[in-house]
This record gives sequence, structure tokens and C-alpha cells, in this order.
Amino acid sequence: MAALGKIRSHGALLVGVIGAALLAFIAEEAFRSCDASKNESRQQIGSVYGEKVNMQDYQKLVDEFTNVIKITQGRENLTDDELNQVKDQVWQTYVSNKVLEKECEKLGLTVTDKELQNVLTQGTNPMLMQTPFVNQQTGRFDVSALKKFLNEYKSAKTTNPQMAEQYQNIYDFWSFIEKSLRQQLLAQKYQSLFASCFLSNPVSAKMAYKDENEESNIQLAAFPYSDINDKEVKVTDEDLKAKYDELKPIFKQQYETRDIKYVDVQVKASAADQQALKKEFSTFDKDLAAAADPTQVMHKTASLVNYLGIPQTKAAFPSDIAQRLDSIAVGTTTPVFQNTQDNTLNIIKLIARQELPDSVQFRAIQVPGATPQEAKNRADSIYTALQGGADFEVLAKKYQQTGEKQWITSQQYQQAPSMDNDTKKYVNALNTLAVNATENIAMQQGNIILQVTDRKAMTTKYTAAVVKKEIKFSKQTYNTAYNKFSQFVSENQSVEAMEKNAAKYGFQVQERNDVSTQEHFVAGIHSTRDAMKWLFDAKDGSVSPLYECGDNDHLLVIALTKTHEKGYRPWNDAKVKEFLQQRVMADKKAEKIMAKVKGVNSIQAAKAKGAKVSDLNQITFASPAFVTATGASEPALSGAVAATQQGKFSSYAVKGNAGVYLFQVKSKKMRPGKFNEQETEQRLKQKAMQYAGNFMQELVMNADVVDNRYLFF
Repeated sequence: MAALGKIRSHGALLVGVIGAALLAFIAEEAFRSCDASKNESRQQIGSVYGEKVNMQDYQKLVDEFTNVIKITQGRENLTDDELNQVKDQVWQTYVSNKVLEKECEKLGLTVTDKELQNVLTQGTNPMLMQTPFVNQQTGRFDVSALKKFLNEYKSAKTTNPQMAEQYQNIYDFWSFIEKSLRQQLLAQKYQSLFASCFLSNPVSAKMAYKDENEESNIQLAAFPYSDINDKEVKVTDEDLKAKYDELKPIFKQQYETRDIKYVDVQVKASAADQQALKKEFSTFDKDLAAAADPTQVMHKTASLVNYLGIPQTKAAFPSDIAQRLDSIAVGTTTPVFQNTQDNTLNIIKLIARQELPDSVQFRAIQVPGATPQEAKNRADSIYTALQGGADFEVLAKKYQQTGEKQWITSQQYQQAPSMDNDTKKYVNALNTLAVNATENIAMQQGNIILQVTDRKAMTTKYTAAVVKKEIKFSKQTYNTAYNKFSQFVSENQSVEAMEKNAAKYGFQVQERNDVSTQEHFVAGIHSTRDAMKWLFDAKDGSVSPLYECGDNDHLLVIALTKTHEKGYRPWNDAKVKEFLQQRVMADKKAEKIMAKVKGVNSIQAAKAKGAKVSDLNQITFASPAFVTATGASEPALSGAVAATQQGKFSSYAVKGNAGVYLFQVKSKKMRPGKFNEQETEQRLKQKAMQYAGNFMQELVMNADVVDNRYLFF
């Protein structure tokens, strides 16, 4: 349908608009709670604010968004990785919407039908501009066209079910847009109310302008922490606990995570497997070289690259093949070569290299007939009339066709999985006919009169037969690898045993920390859902069964080494302790340095104490100063410099992120420009909104979100 074509033509833009307004794409009714069961918590996708999320309802939303992507991009299927992205997007958006709805309910914020109708009447919302209801003359959304469609759909449901079925995709698409608009309007109301809480005033604006534009040039004396050997500083558990209590909020984690050690074996083709494939390729080499038309040979090869037998641009070939096409002589076949990146053997026969148009404008008349001869006679008559100067469109209308001009590009046909002889004839004619040339093409189901009216973007095209086959392992190779790995797993049922004996088998124990249920795979290996389910049911120290996973080419065993519960990580957690150690070490080094420089009141005196002296220019309060001597940004230094008058030496030693600093202010000056109070106030308000931009994250953290999707997907 034309309307569906309009949606697809704007597919990429529409998905971008929807992606930019994630809060807007789901306004489905609240998920129903599942019935309680013996293991209720494990029978749900998750929960928000304690409200259970039913797996079937979640899948319905996933299907809804998946169908929108298929419609807008004109695709039949999504890859597994793309589907995982959709599932994550649906979940994150659902959680955000539930949180937002709860907040809006407290405030009494709603979206009325009248408000939605106003948006439709205005017709300026970006999502509306990507629907098929845009007036092509005005370039604006046409609400009357929408109403007409909805009335036709409603009428067709009772009077013409077949038409209603044809309209269904567009109706579902519009329902999605309408729900998205409602949720977007609700989000905008909340955000507008929130934004009104952030104000500025002339005093703060004037201060901000000074902070941003007053530049100081200083002479800096830096005492890097790295100059003090760590062994000279003693850090006790009491020090670490005190620092932990000071910084405790930063150690809170929203989800349970687990640390693992694992052995992953990827089964690969053996030397014997590779030799067998090379022997097969030697036959392909001979057959391709001898064949005038390689079509039959290519059918036997089961190549990963389809042979169409037509001229194609480089974009139609894999990159490793495309980069070789210009170096091959026409009519020759390359030696067999291996591509380690995609693990394939390859051979190429270049049949033709031509300069042809990438885009062709044409028109056509289909000429049917009760018999092939009847179709031929009619086509010959039409062709003769055209050659005599007859009008193409007038002749087309005699056969109930428009004969209108249309464009076709190489991309539209050269990625086809296969191509029959009739289609080859048609495409080759499009490629080779001159402008205004006409051809009468005989086909199985009749004739086609084809006329090329324009050609653009001349480019090099290649007719090439490419045999590309993956170097796969044999069943025997897999069984050998499986038996070896199975023996290793059965003989090593503890973390310690795995680590001790892995090298004897030629295996390597790897480590991953903080695996969460939000991940789709264990250690990035496909098809590990069962392993994920085991991991989050297991106890510390457990070793998993052997898992066959990946793309049927991986063998995996996991050992659970540590569980990190939801909430605050303890002070003696390895990562937390390492972080605390660094912070306490810096504090103690700062104390040592500050004691050493006490009473220092000049750069020379600081230099005598071992300082690294350098000039630092254009320092403002609003931007952290970067100190080359310590390799760190130092906001505290910027603040101290701004508070010190020109010509003065720092009144105290500044404790920074990577060192302690003393300085002499050599000069201060304002950057060129005039203070604009109104503009500065507005900028301050926008900056405050940016700082507050994490409000949704804060709300979500308080929503008691449970994510059990890993049990189902």
C-alpha cells in the first residue's frame, strides 16, 4: 500500500524520533499481576513498586515494538542481538513509565482527550510528521486524513473484512503512535512542572558570569602524591572503615550481581577438516574455470554469497571479496584464499566488469496473451508503434496500465537471494539500454515492453561468481572436544581444582565480576540462558554442569565465586576495599605534604621543599584546572585561585585529587564581552536542569525494581 510505503520511506527517521522519546512509546494498560504460586517470584518477568509483571504481557509489548520496527524499516525479521536490544528498550521504558505514572498520579497530572486532539490539530509533533497522514502539498500532518482512514477502517471491519485486514498494519501503527503521544504529553507535563522549580536571579547571574569569564594566570608549585612511596604510608582497617562510612552512598548497587570463574572452549575445525574443505575447493576451482555459465556450478557449492548472474556494485559483495575485484582479470579465476576474520575459504571468478548506471528511470508495459505467440504478436505490434513515434502512456492505458516513469537503484535488486532467467533479462536490459531506447523482452508469462528514460550515477559493476564457505568443524572433531572437556568437568568439581588442573588439559580459567541478570549472555557467549539460570540459583563455591552453547560451537563450565546482594557493598569487598585504599592513601599523603609545607609563603620556598614549579594560565572558577605535573583535573585548585587576589600567594595549601598545591596569582583579567543578565539567567536555569536530569534514575532506584527476564529469554 502507498501509505505503508510512506512509513517505510521515513523508517530510520521515525525510529530515531521514537528512540529520542523513549518515555513515549508505551502507554499500555497496567500489567496484570500473576496468580501466586509456590515459587511466585520465579514465575514473573519482574516487578516495579512490588507490582508483578506478567511474562505474556511483557512479550505483547515486545511484539508491539518489534512490529513497529519491521513496518518502519520494511523488514521481515530482526537479528537476535536486535531483538535483545528491543527487549531491553521495552523493559527500561516500561519501568520509566510506571515510575512516571506513579509520580503524576500523586500530583494529579493527566492527559485528556482534548489535549491529545489539540496536538493532532496542530500537527507539528515530530512523530506525526512520520505517519502516512501528512499532506504532500502543505507538508503538514492532516488530521482530516487520519479521521478518514479511521472511519474507513471501522466501516471495513463490518462490511469488507479483506480490506480491514489490509488496513490492519497501518491501524496498529497509528495505535502505537497515539499511545506514544499520550505518554509523551504526560512526561512533558511532569518535566515542565519540575523545570519550574529551578530559578535564577540577577545576583547569581552576575556571580556566574564572573566565574566563567575571569581568568587567572598563576605560578604553581605542585607536590604530587606519586612522589611519596606507598610503603611509607600505613593504612589500617579502621582508616578504611571510616572512609567507607564517609562515602557509603556511592557503594549502593541496585541489583544483585555475581562473580564467576569459567572455562570456555570454542570448537574449531581440525587440520583434517580444513584439508577436506580445501579438497572440495580444488573441484570448485576446476569447474568454475571451465564453465561458460557458472550457474549450475554455483548451485552445487552452497556458497554463502549468492550468484545472481547480473552486474552488481561492490556493495553487493562481502568486503574481503569487494576489495579484490579490481585486481582480477576478466575471465579468470583466483586461487583459493582464506579469510581468518570470517573463518572462510574463498574463490572468485570474474565474468565481467562494466561501467553501468546505479540508478535507472524507466517505464514498462506488460503484454499478456493466451499463448506465448499471442503475447509476442501483441508486443511486436506495440514495439513497432513506439518505434514509429506513438505515445508510450497512451499505449499503456489501452492495456489498463499507467506507463508512468519510475526509478530503480542497484540496491533494490542486487541483494536478492536468487534470480530467475526472466528477472535477469529484465535487470540486464535496465542496466544496458541507452536513454530513450526501447526493448521487447520475451518472458515465460508474456512479454514486457521496456523503455529507459534516464540514467544516473555511472559506476563500476561486476558480474562475479564467488564461492565462500565457512571452515566448519566435523562431527568427529566436536565429539573429540566434547569428550575431553567433559572429562575435565567431571574430574574438577571445585574452583580450586579447576584453577589447578585447567592448564593440564590445555584450558584457561577466565574471570568475570559483577554479572547481573540484566545481561543476556554469560561472558558474552550466545545461547547461555540455562547457564544464567543456574548461576543465579547457585551457592558460592558451586560448579555448574557442562553447557553446550554459543552457535553450537562452545563448551562452558562456570564456578560461582562470590554473590553480591542488592544494597550496599561491604567495606571489605575487594573492589570497595581497593577504592578505599586509594582514597585513604591519598588523604594520608596529603597530610604528610601539608605538614611539610606548613609556613611556606613563596614559590621559591615551595621549590626548596621539592615542589614541581610551572606556569598555569587562563584558570576560571567554572572549569577545573588541568595540572600537567600530576596529570589530573583539579576543581579545588580552580576554586582557591578564584578566591585569591592578584599578586597574592595562596593562603593555604590546596588538597587536590592527585597532589597538594601552592600558587602565586600573577594576573587576573576579564575576557572580552558584555554581561547580559537575562541571557545568563536563562543559561543558569538550563544548567540546573541538566544537573537535575538524573531525576528519573533516582526515581527508578526507589521503585524497588526486580528484573527476572533472564529466566524466560
